[in-house]
Amino acid sequence: MSQTDTSPPPSTASTPVPAERFTAAQKIAMAVLLTANFTLAVDFSILNVALPHIGTELGFATSALQWIVTSFALCAAGFTLFFGRVADLFGRKRLFMIGIVLLGVSSLAGGLATEPVLLLAARVGQGIATAMVTPAALSLMTTMFPEGPARSRALGLNGALMAAGFTAGAVLGGLLTGAVSWRWAFFINVVVAVAVIVIAPFVLREPARGARPKLDVPGAVTITLALVALVFGIDTAGHNGWTHPGTWGPILGALILFAVFLKIEARVTEPLVAPGLLKRSNIGWGNTAGLLAFGTFTSLVFLLTLYLQQVLGYSAITAGLILGVLGIGTVIGGLVAPKIIGKTSAKTAIVAGLVVQAAATAPLAFAGDTRAWLVPVLILTFVGGIANLVAIVGYVVASTSGVPANQQGLATGLVTMSQQVGIALGTPVMSAIATGMVAATLLPGLQLAIGVNAVIAIGAAILIAAFLRLPKAVAPVTTPEPADMTV
Repeated sequence: MSQTDTSPPPSTASTPVPAERFTAAQKIAMAVLLTANFTLAVDFSILNVALPHIGTELGFATSALQWIVTSFALCAAGFTLFFGRVADLFGRKRLFMIGIVLLGVSSLAGGLATEPVLLLAARVGQGIATAMVTPAALSLMTTMFPEGPARSRALGLNGALMAAGFTAGAVLGGLLTGAVSWRWAFFINVVVAVAVIVIAPFVLREPARGARPKLDVPGAVTITLALVALVFGIDTAGHNGWTHPGTWGPILGALILFAVFLKIEARVTEPLVAPGLLKRSNIGWGNTAGLLAFGTFTSLVFLLTLYLQQVLGYSAITAGLILGVLGIGTVIGGLVAPKIIGKTSAKTAIVAGLVVQAAATAPLAFAGDTRAWLVPVLILTFVGGIANLVAIVGYVVASTSGVPANQQGLATGLVTMSQQVGIALGTPVMSAIATGMVAATLLPGLQLAIGVNAVIAIGAAILIAAFLRLPKAVAPVTTPEPADMTV
């Protein structure tokens, strides 16, 4: 396994600190990066509860409300691999700052929007900003710390806050819509963006880049179109069903474009994605684990939202607060995951996390229509949240291990892509299962979908246990003190 040492020469370095501890400068840099990623995670779900209010105020047709969510998801998932590579070529810090500026500008436009076109344009801007910032921030983290306890801890904190952001978004969106206005779901981003823009230039650094290769434009265009088509097809399935003609056309087009992309990458001298990188077991299977971990648990949140509101009769805000317990579990999972990885391995964390997640999900397939099930739901989702984040942190560590510093943007772009495609894929699939059963009530369909969700989680654990191979471990590497730190 290759190991890139970003510390300064011995003649200029201060006394090294233990690799598992953060220096003061690293703490400030991490705070900036984590704040940005948490805000972007919130953006995935903060408008869901507010959609009817937005439609009424701005004149959206009910059938067009989905585009407020879809336009964001298409850009966030479609452009992430492209911008992950751009971060390697043109600078992670530079891309991070450009993305934050775009986030602030597009969020201000969204908050001030008076017509549907401007709001949708703002959501496109937010999606592109997410595709820029998320892999850039993640690659800044992975190059800030060498492989080992400190990197695992950083990725654990990032995973915990991002997962909490998905849950917090729904709760915060409901509270803002009810207490103030849905527009504050956008204005909060402006405040965060300004704070990050002021602080980030002084605390974020990255290793000097060597010779800059050419950007594989044909590959970049092809993979972006493929991802956009895939997410669009999946999203259409979620709204119109898997038999709708608008579903399979884009999905088949995406598969063709993926095949074209692989041919392009095999022929160009400087490919967007080096074929050798994808052939590494920890990259391919690690990202497969991430896609399935995100796909199963985010879709489970969707199923439980339906269960709490349409079966047990709780309000949207109450259901969001109940699922806040799951959010607490994900935060704890992100904090304990580095310890588990340090004592075992990233592979063990993934497998164990998915197994426990499946064990916590399976009993929910028998949930009844009485509120006596509330306590079991709280306990099981809490445990499942912990387990899911252990698996997620494990997959991020596995998928970025052994990758040279000049390819970390690409590696983290793949990590982000698997996350966002998993989110986009899971909910439509589970929704189709839940609503496809002909029954007098929704409950039997939800029970079936939750059972399938648990089976997928345990199946993923078996696959990862059988096929994932991690790079060989290296000796711990110390990090320099703040004055000499390179990020």
